[in-house]
Amino acid sequence: MLTSEGSSTEFLQAQAQVWNHIFNFISSSAVRCAIQLDILDVLYEHGKPMCLSNLSEKLPLDSSKVSFLPILMRFLVHSDFLNQHENHYSLTPASLLLVKNEPLNVRSLLLINHDPFLQNPWFELGNWFQNDFPTAFHTAHGKSFWDYIVEKPSKGNDFNDAMASDSKLITDVLVKECKHVFEGLASLVDVGGGTGTVSTAIAEAFPTVKCMVFDLPHVVGGLKGSGNLEFVKGSMFDEIPHANAILLKCILHNWSDENCVKILKKCKESIPSREKGGKVIIIDIVMEDPKLSDDFVRAQHVMDMLMMVLYGAKERTKKEWEKLFIEAGFSEYKITPALGLRSLIEIYP
Repeated sequence: MLTSEGSSTEFLQAQAQVWNHIFNFISSSAVRCAIQLDILDVLYEHGKPMCLSNLSEKLPLDSSKVSFLPILMRFLVHSDFLNQHENHYSLTPASLLLVKNEPLNVRSLLLINHDPFLQNPWFELGNWFQNDFPTAFHTAHGKSFWDYIVEKPSKGNDFNDAMASDSKLITDVLVKECKHVFEGLASLVDVGGGTGTVSTAIAEAFPTVKCMVFDLPHVVGGLKGSGNLEFVKGSMFDEIPHANAILLKCILHNWSDENCVKILKKCKESIPSREKGGKVIIIDIVMEDPKLSDDFVRAQHVMDMLMMVLYGAKERTKKEWEKLFIEAGFSEYKITPALGLRSLIEIYP
């Protein structure tokens, strides 16, 4: 009950907070609309701030909708996806990452997460908590995420494209800022490497390292390697090819603790001793890092929820990671928070 001026202010603030959560979906929907209308690509090609009238002439707008464009633009400016200079607009670093011709773009990641097959599980989250379905995805579709994309290859291809786009920026930072991780290696196996986005960059940056992309047959079946890069079919739960180092990029957060230990044990079997240069390189989130900014922490919690909904899995704290490493028989580890919301983790037998 509102009984004082102070409580009135408090409740009005609370109302604004609730509104922002209720309508949070509008933010990503507006950005998706900007992609569909080519707003970001037109601004990118223009190369300098562009006035609204010139921009609208370049867009596929129905004449009856031109008067509504300023509303969308105002929202994108407020959301930090566009800069505004009087009546001229330009891209921000965030919107640049959604431009088609930007090499490090992640637009496919945004688009796939607006696909109904990934949206529908979120509507089943409450139902999942009250029933014994393995995941909210299974609750919505009657099967696991992995079985779904195998049965629907077009969705699997979209997923692989999204994962590849997400890998480009991290890989670019990895080979520039973390060179020491790969120096001195003779061979590297990229487990679950998909179409080889990470391994290709590593192979090019470190030509003396023999790089192998190891993934399921339906993922790497038609891919051909060259030079110091090759593609190999198989399952990480059966046997991983031998190498000096094993790379697990955003793999373990998809799996339960039990399965993570199984994967790590297979990795340990495939590398030499630490004295001979053996190690496992993990790129993944480490939760509860007090040094991270709010934007990074928010993104980590969002990813934590996503892992729960799609796979019945989770992101992990430093203590939770350590527990996995000990159970899998590793003796030492080192965490380097050098990749934004993700960290570089090296573990040694």
